[in-house]
Amino acid sequence: MGRLCSSERRTANGASVTVRIANECPLPCAPGQLDLSEQAFAKLADPKLGRIPISWTLISPTTSQKISLRYKVGSSQYWCALQVIGHRNPIARLDVRVGAGWRQLPRTGYNYFLSSDGGGCGGAVRITDIYGERLMVGGIAIRPDVVQATGVQFARH
Repeated sequence: MGRLCSSERRTANGASVTVRIANECPLPCAPGQLDLSEQAFAKLADPKLGRIPISWTLISPTTSQKISLRYKVGSSQYWCALQVIGHRNPIARLDVRVGAGWRQLPRTGYNYFLSSDGGGCGGAVRITDIYGERLMVGGIAIRPDVVQATGVQFARH
């Protein structure tokens, strides 16, 4: 799950490195464990160690990039999947306007938010990050596999 968010890793000896979170740590990682690239690990300790204890903190990167949205191939007024791209902070939820209210879409394992009956597809979108900040985006046309600019971005934390 590609993300723009980053985190700073720090070892007990004070060494640190800032890395981009690119995906989930593959098995056999346990919750809270991180799988670093060889280059990032080498900045913290001798790669021969294999595993080391670290602490880490999620950080919001500086960026001038705005969030974009993309409908998955096959999306229509009857079914759609919507992906948020270029977000500064991790996404907690995505809601679409349905009538006078909002409907939360479930997130799939392939990093799209799914409307299995098409409700809300092509309408207004509300994106919420893990800090509770909500961004509103006017109707995004159902144009499958086309990256559409929103002009909005989350604040740094």
